[in-house]
Amino acid sequence: MIVDDEVLLRSCMQRILESEPDIDVPVACDGPAALEAIAAHRPDVVLLDLRMPEVNGFAVLAGLGALPDPPAVAILTTFLADEDIAAALSAGARGFLLKDATPQELVHAVRVLDSGGTVLSPQAARIVVDGYLGSGPDHHGPDPRPDTRLDSLTDREHQVLDLLAEGLTNADIGRRLLLSASTTKEHVSAILAKLGLANRVQAAVVAHRAASAPVRPRPPTLAGTR
Repeated sequence: MIVDDEVLLRSCMQRILESEPDIDVPVACDGPAALEAIAAHRPDVVLLDLRMPEVNGFAVLAGLGALPDPPAVAILTTFLADEDIAAALSAGARGFLLKDATPQELVHAVRVLDSGGTVLSPQAARIVVDGYLGSGPDHHGPDPRPDTRLDSLTDREHQVLDLLAEGLTNADIGRRLLLSASTTKEHVSAILAKLGLANRVQAAVVAHRAASAPVRPRPPTLAGTR
């Protein structure tokens, strides 16, 4: 489902997505019609504009948060420096896309979201990393302080976190690391619990920020301990 106040844009995206045999877009609407349409059609994925008149994207996100099984949401944005992106991710969005994404990127994003993955537009990923998870309005550039929470992760969990940062689904991570689906899910849950995070997007941001911070040696393991 596509929620955007620009009729031409949402119609174009709907036609692009419906040209794919495995994607159906039963409705494309504006903000005021969004929650009713979502309740009626129960989409797996919602592409949601934030800045809309009358009912904006935050109001739609708040309504989705009350659902027992909400769809995966990716934010549609025009502005690379949009300060609302971090708040939308904190409100439960699983990623965001720029409105100038190519048709191929749009289709890929929908499939990734439907598979349980996250979508972070590469053009704007740096802005999300710098401005999200505790970077205040006066923050400039990446936080130079290492994230000590990462010390609690095992080597395998570090590997899983790195693949989460690439936007891979649990199935993709399992195939890459030769893990079963249940084991991969357990690793993801352990990562979120140890880092005190709410979702995969936050985990991806932590991984991106860690990659840009100075290398901090991991504490040595004492001989004879397990």
